[in-house]
Amino acid sequence: FPPAVFPLSCVVQNYSWGKVGLESEVAKLVASGDPLVQIQPDQPYAELWMGTHPRGDALIRDNRIPQKTLGQWITDNPACLGAKVKDTFQGQLPFLFKVLSVNTALSVQAHPNKELAVKLHAQFPEHYPDANHKPEMAIALTHFEGMCGFRPVEEIVSFLQNVPELRALIGEVAAEQLERSGSDDPRGVSAALRVCFTRLMKSEKKFFVDQLNMLVKRISQEAAEGKDTSGSNGDLLLRLHSQYPGDIGCFTIYFLNLVKLEPGEAMFLGANEPHAYLYGDCVEIMACSDNTVRAGLTPKFIDVLTLCEMLNYTPAPSSSKIFPAAQSQLDPHVYLYDPPVPDFTIMRIEIPASIKLYLISAMDSASILLVIQGTAVGTSTAAASEMSLHRGSVLFISANESMSLHLSSPNGMLLFRACCLL
Repeated sequence: FPPAVFPLSCVVQNYSWGKVGLESEVAKLVASGDPLVQIQPDQPYAELWMGTHPRGDALIRDNRIPQKTLGQWITDNPACLGAKVKDTFQGQLPFLFKVLSVNTALSVQAHPNKELAVKLHAQFPEHYPDANHKPEMAIALTHFEGMCGFRPVEEIVSFLQNVPELRALIGEVAAEQLERSGSDDPRGVSAALRVCFTRLMKSEKKFFVDQLNMLVKRISQEAAEGKDTSGSNGDLLLRLHSQYPGDIGCFTIYFLNLVKLEPGEAMFLGANEPHAYLYGDCVEIMACSDNTVRAGLTPKFIDVLTLCEMLNYTPAPSSSKIFPAAQSQLDPHVYLYDPPVPDFTIMRIEIPASIKLYLISAMDSASILLVIQGTAVGTSTAAASEMSLHRGSVLFISANESMSLHLSSPNGMLLFRACCLL
């Protein structure tokens, strides 16, 4: 039998928003995973891709396996996905697993649902390369900040009253409509919110740049005088403006929740949820798609009309955006992040130092295992030989295969396992 459990060497993406050199969790994981890799101190290490995406298909690190990449191996051995996964997702691994190290903000964006993805791909294949939806989930590895979903209306109204430059862009009529909308009429609230956000995103370039410059100047002066600028979200405004001067995305901070995650906390981004990662390191998992509708904090193609049309305009507090992990009933060391989509699930596995032998259990899905901390020797009847696991190791585990970890680290282990639980 060919080995069905094997180590991977994964692709790094050096996008400009990534943390630089060994500041980056991606770089640290890659450097400990493969001591031969040279980390360039001035190069951004933004994303580590663990999966079969054509722009980052993982290499197989086992010379007994003839296939070079994970994608080729799955194509030749589709049963490794598990029967249900193979049938549901046409013989493809249904998710892409990543580590992100974010230094400067990513674009304000949302991902389409299946129906819209089919339409966008048919109309604009050069911008929307496939017909799939792209729900995603991020789990913090370090303190992590992002914007996600629309704020409660009272917060937005308070900014409209404290930030005259914002009110000028939205216009008096739309601002008053939102101020008058009552919590007893959620559809009215969403409609008013849609009008306000669309007015903002479609404002004339020269007009919004002038307003933004006025706002930044005013906040900078107030901050220099030691005044409290929180009523205008001053700190975040100045930070984003220094990263993307003159960008309409700077104003989205008045509409979107700021969500702060501590290590182990997660946020799930369903279809049509506006979001932007701001800073920190996380593991991320997503459905296999590249469909992103962008509208600010980016030099890339922006599609304001589509974005404003598609968004979910339901206001909610930032606390509601934190996605809870559930401790597994079967194994108290496993915490499950199981979102309301079929494409993926993540397990966080925390093995205490007192345990010297731990079983990574078999499941009816292929999975990818990432070691964040700790060391062990892994053995499996499905592996060609024993494997040394340490920080940065990535393993592919075929469906219905298990693996024993013989732990050798004084501090236990932290692992993340990406899979598909249908």
